[in-house]
Amino acid sequence: MLLKISAPAIAKPVATLINESLATGHIPKLWKTARVVPIRKSGDNTLVSNYRPISLLPVMSKILEKCVYTQLRDYYQYLNYLTPDQSGFHPNHSTTTALLKVCNDIQAGMEQGNLTGAIFLDFAKAFDTVDHGILLQKLKNSGIDDRTLTWFQSYVSDRSQYVSISDSTSLPLPVTCGVPQGSILSPLLFTIFINDLPNVCKAPTVHMYADDTSKPDLPQLEAVLQEQFTEVEKWIKDNKLFLNGDKTVTMLFGTAPELHKLQTPHLYVGTKSNGTLTTVTSLKYLGMWLDPNLSFGPHIEKLSSKLYTKLGALYRNKSWLSPAVRKQVVQQMLMPAIEYGDVVYAAAPQTHLQNLTTFITHSVALHYNVTT
Repeated sequence: MLLKISAPAIAKPVATLINESLATGHIPKLWKTARVVPIRKSGDNTLVSNYRPISLLPVMSKILEKCVYTQLRDYYQYLNYLTPDQSGFHPNHSTTTALLKVCNDIQAGMEQGNLTGAIFLDFAKAFDTVDHGILLQKLKNSGIDDRTLTWFQSYVSDRSQYVSISDSTSLPLPVTCGVPQGSILSPLLFTIFINDLPNVCKAPTVHMYADDTSKPDLPQLEAVLQEQFTEVEKWIKDNKLFLNGDKTVTMLFGTAPELHKLQTPHLYVGTKSNGTLTTVTSLKYLGMWLDPNLSFGPHIEKLSSKLYTKLGALYRNKSWLSPAVRKQVVQQMLMPAIEYGDVVYAAAPQTHLQNLTTFITHSVALHYNVTT
């Protein structure tokens, strides 16, 4: 806010600093120091794993990053460099379009009476483990010139971070790998880092959004999936990334009659550590719960439960709120949850959709006398 207010006075000096950084390929070290604030998620407050580290970077560094991000994004869009399997950073693409593509492929298989197998990959601490040398090489391979590469070399190197809790701070420590958490550039840089992942797969379809990846396939599922997963594991090792073994799972999709024909509706896909990926019957993928029949019953059930909690809070406080405020609360707090992915779960059986529609109509329109 202070920068916006003082923009008329400082715009030229700030522009000079940014242009100097881009021209010399150098970023001030002070702009590369992050303050890490641990935010407790849940559970035992004495366990480090129950905290989420939030990295706070200097505002000036983010202004510089925004300038570089815009040019880098436009450059890759102009070249059409990013794989079409990646929904992130593509115009008119989002998590919803990624969900639509995945679900459409699965439903197409169902209509043909086929089973579809999927492996959902989850990278462990993906942003934190990016190797700087590999990242810079991939940027060079994408056509980035040497002067710009020098800037990115400065961007990822000589970074540090310190932890801040209440009034106490730790000593700063160097950050030797990874792309900066909380930065503007990091999601795009990670997207470039994994852009060649689909090249190792010979299967027809691969879907990605940031660090979430799914790979559906059709007949002879286990053999094909095993072959593809072995290649993916090799790519992961070569790129010095790590899979989260607990969250990397398989899922088998098909119509209820087709799945009932199987004695054991599970996929057996082995890992390089001689383990076996877990097959799940319900999975939250990009904010939507998937089930083997793509009935979206679990998603609608969990959505209704989430809405019920929020509506309960609204009900308890309705006497203190005017109709206009209640309507605003519904539109800003409830409707976004309902509308997210609605074009995807619109394919759910009418019985599931009717339950949700009835819930919304009676709970919102009648009890609170508002229209949505």
